[in-house]
Amino acid sequence: MSNKLSRRAFLQLTSLGLGSTLLPLSAWGSAADDLVDGKRILYLEEARYYKKLEDDEIECELCPHRCVIGDCERGICGVRENVEGTYYTLVYGNACSAHIDPIEKKPLFHFLPTTSIFSIATAGCNMRCKFCQNWEISQFRPEQLNQVYDLPPDKLIETIKKNNCTSIAFTYSEPVIFYEYMYDTALLAKENNIHSVMISNGYINPIPMKALCKPLSAVKIDFKAFTDEFYQDICGGTLQPVLDTLVLLKDEGIWFEIVVLIIPTLNDDETEIKDMCKWILKNLGNDIPLHFNRFYPQYTLKNLPPTPISTLNKAYTIARDVGLNYVYIGNNPGNKAENTYCHSCGKLLIGRRGFIVYKNNLKDGCCPYCDTKIPGVWE
Repeated sequence: MSNKLSRRAFLQLTSLGLGSTLLPLSAWGSAADDLVDGKRILYLEEARYYKKLEDDEIECELCPHRCVIGDCERGICGVRENVEGTYYTLVYGNACSAHIDPIEKKPLFHFLPTTSIFSIATAGCNMRCKFCQNWEISQFRPEQLNQVYDLPPDKLIETIKKNNCTSIAFTYSEPVIFYEYMYDTALLAKENNIHSVMISNGYINPIPMKALCKPLSAVKIDFKAFTDEFYQDICGGTLQPVLDTLVLLKDEGIWFEIVVLIIPTLNDDETEIKDMCKWILKNLGNDIPLHFNRFYPQYTLKNLPPTPISTLNKAYTIARDVGLNYVYIGNNPGNKAENTYCHSCGKLLIGRRGFIVYKNNLKDGCCPYCDTKIPGVWE
């Protein structure tokens, strides 16, 4: 097969229902320059969670946008395309970023501390957050990237084993949009005793999220704010589906943690923070770790200053006063609120500075001073 395919040729091939056929990424454009060292490749995989409509239209049922997509068009995420009434994911096995990170970077503070996690991402996202720190991949389509890795699930698991990682994180962009790749990898990882972690905005419909809970070990939700206005104006989404996802995770019994990036003037109102914490307490319980992270200006939101430390400290105090047991401050190395303290006796359990754990006093998942069981996944 020639490695110079026109878009028309690509559509002709995909319309034949070739499933996971391996094709060169030059199929995305008409110019030969689309190839990078002749190594850009694409696995074509039929998408899941969509329904067919009349006139070759489809409705995507993966996330709350529920995009209705005509032939040869894509949804908001930019990585799933309708080809003559069949919906394809264009990023299956096509990671654009792969790194080994400390688990504390995710951040997950109650999940296998000090372990290394293999992190991957593909292009695309189903939100348009104006403060995105990974916009170079999340806001791009797969054909716009200069580098991709040929990592289908089986090859990815082999790579994780070779690097002695205990877990894999689907992260950096938004794993909801590469759902098929994530699900199949997580399933295979579980068979190989490797944990899978989803780092997500939580903007996903209940049925696919519930199915995903089975192969996953943990989830971290980037909770943008506690107002629908923020979600609509700053992120291009809505609040309620994320709340529904959080409740679903609680009901499914999977371990999860919540991160809120506190942005000056946009989501730092003390009343809003208090209402959010009360909602968490009522609907999720008092043991769900809540991280308040410091904002730094980036992407299109560069007109605001970094979050004052006093604002983060106030949010911490509000959450603790409401009754949440495990509250953290992130993106501020050296802050005492990076540490984990026993909710019963108050003694230091895990000491952190940035992504480094300098002390871990936990004993079999319990406080060594009062024997209180500490919520989390420790082994």
